[in-house]
Amino acid sequence: MTITLTRWTINDYHTIINTGLLIDRRVELLNGLIIEMSPESPLHADLNRTIGDQFRIGLGNKVQVSEGKPITLSNFSEPEPDIALLKPRSYRHSHPTADDVYLIIEFANTSLEKDTQEKRLAYAQAGIKDYWVANLRDKQLILYRNPQQGDYQSQQLLTSGSISLLAFPNITLEVITLLS
Repeated sequence: MTITLTRWTINDYHTIINTGLLIDRRVELLNGLIIEMSPESPLHADLNRTIGDQFRIGLGNKVQVSEGKPITLSNFSEPEPDIALLKPRSYRHSHPTADDVYLIIEFANTSLEKDTQEKRLAYAQAGIKDYWVANLRDKQLILYRNPQQGDYQSQQLLTSGSISLLAFPNITLEVITLLS
């Protein structure tokens, strides 16, 4: 017996959402699968707010800081990253796409495997140039850069020091502020 999975498209996913079937469920579409999102710990939520506020202060109107909102990557992926720095414009009629993204950050504890595997590949395939995973378990910041041929060609592990954004090299953050 062969088992065949049905991959949902963006249109399928939005239709399901509009029916109310997924109300009160934290889910995202990733590679055609509707995935439950892990609950946020207090540390995760606090880091999300704190780092989001630092970007708002440091970058002002140069970016739009999006926290936990959808980004349409392809016809089969619409993740909701913890933080996305976007081109500043209205997204009232469609979710941002990969072309609108300067940086994506995921804070990972229980979601580390998903963030460093499935999401990493989805972001790389979409051409997201700067993807950071704050590994809260091991106190490491993982930088993924240089997407080519469906994966990132550069991966860097940091536990200290400071880091600059590719799109805004004059903006730096202390690595430790992303981890604790």
